[in-house]
Amino acid sequence: MIREADESDCFNLAALSLQVWFETYCVDGIRIESSEFALSSFTKKQFKEILNDDKYKVLVFTDGIYLRGYILVNMESRFDRRETGFEIEKLYVQGPFQGQGIGQTLLREVKNRYGNRFWLYTWVRNKFILFYKKFGFKDIGRYEFKLGKDVIENRVLAYDG
Repeated sequence: MIREADESDCFNLAALSLQVWFETYCVDGIRIESSEFALSSFTKKQFKEILNDDKYKVLVFTDGIYLRGYILVNMESRFDRRETGFEIEKLYVQGPFQGQGIGQTLLREVKNRYGNRFWLYTWVRNKFILFYKKFGFKDIGRYEFKLGKDVIENRVLAYDG
């Protein structure tokens, strides 16, 4: 079931985010910069703040009492030009449930609720770039993310369908 997130989801959103983030972005191992970023970014408090900010929309995919995935939309964020639409800041699905259509379902729900123009950026080594391209995203540019002293190269992908 897909529904809007509420404050009772905040602990689960933080826990799922930590799990997915470490599995996706720490493929070479865990470093202090990674730990500091993740543990300060994915907290119950931060998700409460997001849920109380009108520019964000958070949809969760649940199965009974279990959170399987979520999508975080920033309705005000634009890349380069207004035509790119809003930003998908996070699309996280718990590892054992990846490949079961949850990510596609969440993207379709965002499209139905908020519009069909959106963008995201993802690490060049992220194995899910192919997933986004199969959904219909086009590569439109580059985005650099700083993590400690490192500059992480990301691809910007846009959807207009």
